[in-house]
Parts: sequence; C-alpha cells; structure tokens
Amino acid sequence: MPTYIYAITGADHPLRLDGLQGVGDPPSPLRTLAAGDVAAVVSDAPEGLRAKRRDVLAHEAVLETLMTDGATLPMRFGLLGPDDDQVGAALKRDSDAYLSRLAELAGHVEFNLKAARDEQDLLLEIVAESDQVRELNERTRSGAAGQDDRIALGELVAAQVAERNNTQAEKTLERLLPCAARAARAEPGANLFLNVSFLVPAASTDAFVRTVRDEADRHGEACTFTLTGPLPPYSFV
Repeated sequence: MPTYIYAITGADHPLRLDGLQGVGDPPSPLRTLAAGDVAAVVSDAPEGLRAKRRDVLAHEAVLETLMTDGATLPMRFGLLGPDDDQVGAALKRDSDAYLSRLAELAGHVEFNLKAARDEQDLLLEIVAESDQVRELNERTRSGAAGQDDRIALGELVAAQVAERNNTQAEKTLERLLPCAARAARAEPGANLFLNVSFLVPAASTDAFVRTVRDEADRHGEACTFTLTGPLPPYSFV
C-alpha cells in the first residue's frame, strides 16, 4: 500500500502525534518510520486522495505540531512513497542530506512576497521616458502607423516592461536579502515583477516584516506588495 509522507525530522525530534489525524475519510492513523538519525511521519495513503479542505487541514496540523518542537522538513500535500520499506530505505540512503537541510532550517520560517506594479502607471512611464516608444505610439494613435510600426511598438513596449520589471525586482531583492538567510525566486507570473520566498530566522520575523513594509512604502501606491507567512519552509526543502 502506498505511504503518505507528511514530514521528515531528526530521530530525536519530539513526535507528539496524540490527538492528530491523518488524511482520508475515515482518517488514517499516523505513525513514524525511523532510519538511523532521521524519521518520517507517515500514514497509509487513502485511495482517490484529493486536496479537500479536511485533508489539507489535517496535513497542516501535523506540520504545525512538528515545527513547534524543532526543525522539520515539511512535505507538500499529496506526496506518496511506494510503501513503508521503500520510504525507509530512502531515508537511510539520504540521511546525511536530510540532516544537513534540517540543520539549515532550524529556527527558520518562510515568507512569500509577491510584488506587482500598476500596468497603466508602468506604461505611462515608458512612454514618457522613451522617445522611440512615444513616436510610435503617437503614429499608432493618429492612424498613420502601418502594420510594421504596430508590431515594432508592441515588441518595444514588451521589452521595456520586462527590463524595468527585472530592474525593480533586483533592487527590491537587494534591499530585502540582508534580512533573510536565503531566498528562492519563482516565475513572477502575470502582472507581477517579483515572486520570491525568503527563509527568515524565526526570531527576526518582526524586523523582516517591517523591512518589507518600508520597501512597499518606498515604491508608493503604484505597487502592491503581498507578504504571506510565516509558513513552513516548503521552498527550501
């Protein structure tokens, strides 16, 4: 039977699982698999598992309890191993790597920052600062531009948006990185110029949040900063 994996910890980590339930309906009993210096909290994997609210909350409750008692490598919802034996073998084989990562994450939490700039504000800046864009834009608005001009305008604006977003992202990261142990960038996605997760010492979370707020104020109303956390350090597992 497949094994559902919640988290990996050190073998000496307190495993206070009483009162917690695993995923599934009825809930699967939790158990631990130990392999040398590391252990995993697991349960049987129910058939047809989906990300239902009940199961997601059960998964998160296990992680929150484990993280309260020390460094934990949280697994994302839905991670399965073939069976207990193969999960145990993987723990034993990679125990040194798991212990190294546990040491790195000890006393840290994750914050995710998504930052976006108002599109109209950015376009107005580009038109104001680029003679070439302004000229092509005026030709297009007047109806004098041909197809080649319209294509050139679109390509030029797209390049300017990408360049300015990248510059803004780098400057923001430069100011925030001194407050974090590590950062993991993701593709920004539509309308964002930055999507990044920070590994932050738990004792410094208030200072980190203040620094993000100061950075948001620096950018002004044209930019929106969305900070989520503290979270389990999924991005650094």
